[in-house]
Amino acid sequence: MDVPPDFLCPISMELMENPVTIATGLSYERKNIEKWFFTYKKKTCPATMQSINNFDVTPNHNLKRLIIAWQNQNEASQTCSTSSSMPSVKHDEMLSLLKTIESSPFKVSSLKKLRSIIEIGDEVIKSDFIQSSGVEVLVQIVVQINVFETSDFVTFRACEEALGVLQELSLSEEDTTFELLSKPEFIKSMATMLQRGSAEGRLYTITIFRKMSKINYDWNFVIQDQGIDFFKSLLELVSDEICTKASSRALDVLIHILGASKKSRLRAIEAGAICVLIELLPDSNRSSKCDKVLVLIKLLCECAEGRQALVEHGMAIASISKKMLHVSNTATKFVVKILWLICNMHPTERVLEEMLIYGSVKKLLALLHIDGRSSTKDRVLKIFKLHGNSWKRYPCFPSELKDYLVDDSR
Repeated sequence: MDVPPDFLCPISMELMENPVTIATGLSYERKNIEKWFFTYKKKTCPATMQSINNFDVTPNHNLKRLIIAWQNQNEASQTCSTSSSMPSVKHDEMLSLLKTIESSPFKVSSLKKLRSIIEIGDEVIKSDFIQSSGVEVLVQIVVQINVFETSDFVTFRACEEALGVLQELSLSEEDTTFELLSKPEFIKSMATMLQRGSAEGRLYTITIFRKMSKINYDWNFVIQDQGIDFFKSLLELVSDEICTKASSRALDVLIHILGASKKSRLRAIEAGAICVLIELLPDSNRSSKCDKVLVLIKLLCECAEGRQALVEHGMAIASISKKMLHVSNTATKFVVKILWLICNMHPTERVLEEMLIYGSVKKLLALLHIDGRSSTKDRVLKIFKLHGNSWKRYPCFPSELKDYLVDDSR
């Protein structure tokens, strides 16, 4: 089948893979026109020889989709006539929807239809969507919410639906989708959605953020650009009692962010993270959620500011102690780590008294009676050697602990 002339680059006369448009309105293969302008230093349009002063190139998404559609149709005509027509139908439908989304101011209904295709589609359909420049089209919709200081309701709804499609895609560090979603303007728009979007929009956003965190996205830009507002948005999601998916995914994102940077922990503490997490503990009876909350508290308590915030919270010691030997082995391990950080670096008299009153000391003693040696048991021993003499002044102090106390005569 002959290649349509409009699909050929006027410079190389080969089928274009990455068509771009220049100031004269003509399209060329990107690598060819960039070589023409920047390697050969030409200041004319190759096809018309018209002089130009603007050397910017703009991706021609419509032309790229038409080329891909022609290629798919060409390949389909060469396959066995018994092959299923379903992928071709979905492909044509996606192209039509993308064209409507790009050209129409009323995008929401088309975006909903597109999401339904991607949701039930396999990896072939998703790959087809990506190759058809679908990600680029949706990214342009999302970034619109930050173009103006105030975005209207229609723009926000379109943005939410676009994020609903994007959250269905897989991400890997090498693919172009991750590169597009990592661009600063897109990240800023997602941060805006996290702050101002509907419950549905925020769920889509945090889902994408979680996928990005799993492939080691560098959060420094977001933290510097958004400051504590970003952490306040995440903590609000963490506290969401209605949408447990959003809450769980926000916890995952926070663990990745706080685990990678001490500066991020300081911002989270400033945003009130310790208070929010402590108040989540009483209702965190499932081990998966409780473990995540305790991991975050432990990370924050590695900072002096975090330890200070914890000891100033009236119910911190009681809430943390209750989870020891009650939820999971992992939870117990992190409770001991938190108590060790407090006892070693911030042992106020009130904290030591609360540990005795709320049962921390009794549960720590129970851990010492478990057979075998472990890092958790070693931390418990260190806690008793540091503060056993302070606790033994109280009538309720267990007498069997005398063997674990430091000998004052040494």
